[in-house]
Amino acid sequence: MKTARIFQRPKNSMQSGRSRLDVWMLELEPAKAQEADPLTGWNGGGDVSNQVRITFPTAEAAIAYAEREGYAYHVVPAPERKLKLQAYADNFR
Repeated sequence: MKTARIFQRPKNSMQSGRSRLDVWMLELEPAKAQEADPLTGWNGGGDVSNQVRITFPTAEAAIAYAEREGYAYHVVPAPERKLKLQAYADNFR
């Protein structure tokens, strides 16, 4: 049975925008660990299902899809935003 991870996209730390943060993602976890290629040394494998990422508007829609398709799933809660409130005058203290 395939396992899926349902999570909310985190905010990009390099940008201040909060676009598409309300989107939930369903990502399939790999069935087996990647193996090192003997010739090149690169990690890889034949399982391409871990490249599948499906977006949903709500967590309930993602859970309903996982149950309909027969995936075992776990929901990763969204991280809480930590605000550092600071005044401009604090730069000169």
